[in-house]
Amino acid sequence: MTHYLPEPDFAHGTPLKTGVVLVNLGTPDAPEKRALRRYLHQFLSDPRVVEIPRPLWWLILNGIILNTRPARSAQKYATIWTPQGSPLRVNTALQSEGLAKRLQQHVPSPLAVTYAMRYGQPSIASAVADLKAQHCDRILMLPLYPQYAASTTASSMDALFDALRAYRNVPGVRVVRHYHDHPAYIHALKSRIEAYWAQHGRPDKLVMSFHGVPRYTLDKGDPYHCECHKTGRLLGEALGLQPEQYVVSFQSLFGRAEWIKPYTDPLVRQLARDGLQTLHVVCPGFPADCLETLEEIGMEVKATFLSNGGREYHYIPALNDDPVWLDALTEITLDHLGGWINPHWTAQAALQEGEMVRNRAIATGATH
Repeated sequence: MTHYLPEPDFAHGTPLKTGVVLVNLGTPDAPEKRALRRYLHQFLSDPRVVEIPRPLWWLILNGIILNTRPARSAQKYATIWTPQGSPLRVNTALQSEGLAKRLQQHVPSPLAVTYAMRYGQPSIASAVADLKAQHCDRILMLPLYPQYAASTTASSMDALFDALRAYRNVPGVRVVRHYHDHPAYIHALKSRIEAYWAQHGRPDKLVMSFHGVPRYTLDKGDPYHCECHKTGRLLGEALGLQPEQYVVSFQSLFGRAEWIKPYTDPLVRQLARDGLQTLHVVCPGFPADCLETLEEIGMEVKATFLSNGGREYHYIPALNDDPVWLDALTEITLDHLGGWINPHWTAQAALQEGEMVRNRAIATGATH
């Protein structure tokens, strides 16, 4: 027999809300081995992330990776951890708060905005429960992955619909699939980079480093590689760069399989050896700073460039809570709320309608 979670207390006439949930990839709870093991187990057990036959992967994951990688990863996280916690969680929370404030200025009808992590806490299931408790009958999920990939966007969709399976009264759902070429997103990146250049000068070359994925995902039809290159082209054009002034690359490799190329670290090493003196790296696929931007790009790749003859290296911070980005995030959200929000909504009219609904419920004997 199927058992559903109980519905939140509800009185006829209670205004229904539209919920918005920002979703990021995830973060461990602490820069400690035990927390990393728990996080990596959840992350690397996802068949969207690792498409190796399950029995073989179970042996590799539990017999090797989870016995060796957590301690090394914990040391890396310790180098970027803040007093407030994980930078990814801190920045995502700030984005959620900034989006909520801006939406209040544009949307008169009731909204609820929250955030979740695909892996770790707060979970997507907990975000759904929170929005259900606030009487949201519609939920828009906005993954903070500008470029679609099965291992990120589709995995977050899986988690959302898995969470909804627990409920009898399921809200209407929309998902933002991607926004890799949205003009507001490109403008926010352009604004961020130009502001950085105004302070630090322009480099000899700009590297746009995106998170890598295995090559076979491209061969099997995943559009991620193409969307990254489109973002890179649009951003280069917005900055007025010639093709030789920037390059798209891919970072954060894992395992021995071939991943999409060029790889960021070897590319930077070669640029330094070829005599390039000043290099800036930006990560357009990461709207919030995290381990992959702060430690890998900000520290490891920097060391590679400088130790191979480069003179000056800068990592350009992610969009984080930049006001221009929060404006763009608001625009993207509003684009996907069409038909769900009532521009003519007023509290007084809602009270009157609620009273009418309650009276009808009493008249028909349906008081709950």
